[in-house]
Amino acid sequence: MRILLLGEYSNLHATLAEGLRQLGHYVLVVSDGTNIYDYKRDITLYRKSNSPWATFQFLCKLLYVLPKLRGFDIVQLINPDFVALKAERQFPIYNYLRKHNKHMVLGAYGNDWQWVKRGLHDRIFRYGDFNVGDKLRNNAYTLRVIKEWENSAKGELSRYIANDCDAIISCLFEYQASYQDDFPKKTHFVPLPIVPKENINIRLRKPNQPVRFFLGIKRELMEYKGADLCYQALQIAKEKYKDKCEVTIVEDLPFDEYVKTMTQQDAILDQPYAYTPAMNGLEAMSRGLICIGGGEPENYDILGEHELRPIINVHPSVESIYHELEKLILHPDEIPILQQQSIDYTKKHHDYIAVARQYEAIYQSIVKNSATSSLQ
Repeated sequence: MRILLLGEYSNLHATLAEGLRQLGHYVLVVSDGTNIYDYKRDITLYRKSNSPWATFQFLCKLLYVLPKLRGFDIVQLINPDFVALKAERQFPIYNYLRKHNKHMVLGAYGNDWQWVKRGLHDRIFRYGDFNVGDKLRNNAYTLRVIKEWENSAKGELSRYIANDCDAIISCLFEYQASYQDDFPKKTHFVPLPIVPKENINIRLRKPNQPVRFFLGIKRELMEYKGADLCYQALQIAKEKYKDKCEVTIVEDLPFDEYVKTMTQQDAILDQPYAYTPAMNGLEAMSRGLICIGGGEPENYDILGEHELRPIINVHPSVESIYHELEKLILHPDEIPILQQQSIDYTKKHHDYIAVARQYEAIYQSIVKNSATSSLQ
């Protein structure tokens, strides 16, 4: 098949493309590389700023690239907001892609109108981007997300694509839960793709060796994703257990540099408002780090995992995070066990070839159903 993957989040499309190519498909990745993170892509669509000149340059590049985005069996969008333009301008681009390609797939991988609807209004999660229990979150980024998708052209675009596309593929329990009730026939869950790492050996711990904690910060998302809670808990742990733990905090590093720093650590703190680990946490786990973040029962249930429990689950509070940090500091003998489980878990559920096969099966089903319908 000829497959176009348009847009990028956290290396998802770039990694999926590698898997699909291993299965013999032609895959084109078009994205901005998520700016500073510089993820791999085949064609770069990058908008430098919102200035008139940068906008003109971007539109020229887009008009040059669009004819190359024709004749694909599958076009998969990373999000309803799939290029760096106002939603009003994305309607004709989506319709162009729909007209000149065979099938459209929407990725349920991040913020969109359905996510806001189910999380904010229907309150289907115990905690998350919009609430903690009965209390609504009011940080600046959460309010911005709500404003962007509610009663807006972007929300209209999100609903339009969800209704029009041939399939919706989610990558986490939360996104599956957001879509499955409203679009039961065309919503599919597929785990995130991770390239297994070779020769990852769990190092024997030396007596009195400090536990090394790692936190990566995206400044704009710090409060929204809960990095502020992780930061505070780490500072408390560092102050109380000066000789028993080390803390490394980085901000907005390119992906390769980020990974190089991360691999020297024992555990990563990531997204305490989530039920599930996302690409960042899974990449760390595949390298033998323990993920301290989202590991709710729903995460294991959707994967059908009944034995491995490598994720140290926390709730979104400084107290909960600190409690788990302290347990690990005081019981370092647990670290090698959880690290090995982390490697086993990502190989079992997130191997990029196995994940690509699941995407392939969905794509083939779309093509087959379309052929059957055309004959009737």
